[in-house]
Amino acid sequence: MTAFIPSIEAAKRQAKALRAGLAAQGQEISTSQSLELVAKTAGYKDWNTLHAAIGNAPRPPVYPGQIVTGRYLNQPFVAEVLGVTELSHGRYDVLLHFAEAVDVVTFDSFSNFRTRVHKAVGPDGQSFDKTSDGTPHLVLDL
Repeated sequence: MTAFIPSIEAAKRQAKALRAGLAAQGQEISTSQSLELVAKTAGYKDWNTLHAAIGNAPRPPVYPGQIVTGRYLNQPFVAEVLGVTELSHGRYDVLLHFAEAVDVVTFDSFSNFRTRVHKAVGPDGQSFDKTSDGTPHLVLDL
């Protein structure tokens, strides 16, 4: 199984941090060696294989561990992305954990608070399901 790396730039940042960390411990490695180590740690044969996998794959709008903001059922939120699963090309199931529970009911007489939500979103970070006025249920600020 391969680890999720959101972009080539993120992989290069990891390699740079690895190289700096090892240098601080008195162990010098080259840039190419650090790139190879990042690739192997992520579960790839080598840097070229990792680069090809990241470069050719469609990128989800968010990634696990990321803190995001947006609106869910027109309520503002801050959330951590717990999971992202590709459903089909350009469609992703996103699991969010809200920092503060979101009231999903608009009536004054009662409330229904949610702390987690699964939604299918497109590359623009908007869900495909919409409220009766046409507003997407989930809108991520990208």
